[in-house]
Amino acid sequence: MYKHIILSLGLISLINCKAQKELKNQEMSQNSANVKSEIPMKSEGDIIYFIEGENKFLKEFQMNITFKSMAEDSRCPQGTQCIWAGVAVANIELMSTASRPMTLQFSTSEVSGKDYHTTQFFNGYKISLVKVTPHPTAENSAKSLSGKYKIGISITKDTDQNSTTK
Repeated sequence: MYKHIILSLGLISLINCKAQKELKNQEMSQNSANVKSEIPMKSEGDIIYFIEGENKFLKEFQMNITFKSMAEDSRCPQGTQCIWAGVAVANIELMSTASRPMTLQFSTSEVSGKDYHTTQFFNGYKISLVKVTPHPTAENSAKSLSGKYKIGISITKDTDQNSTTK
């Protein structure tokens, strides 16, 4: 009787280990799909697109960029009338080869009262949020769009040299 119990526990343990190994392999393949190694660009100023959660290393800027999430999307839904046009705010993590990661917020509009900016400076580069899609509609609110956002950013060399490097 004890032999059957011990044998059964041993088989259950082996099955559990195999299931955990398969789950780990699936997670690793999903993570490797989200992280793209070196993404070449044609020239400075091109628009680089990110889907929510995506990470890219931009070799010519020696910079790693991750579109973490949308912090806010209060844009007026298409097909409705609003008093204020609203704003979309994206959390973007930036890291150069010589710096620690830093999360900055980029918005679709300059709102000085809320400290929202379309352009930020990082490591000698001027980074601007150019596009945020999809736009909320009367049927699809910002909450239902969570995880489906795509942004476009532009990176140019900061020629002013008056801006503080973050």
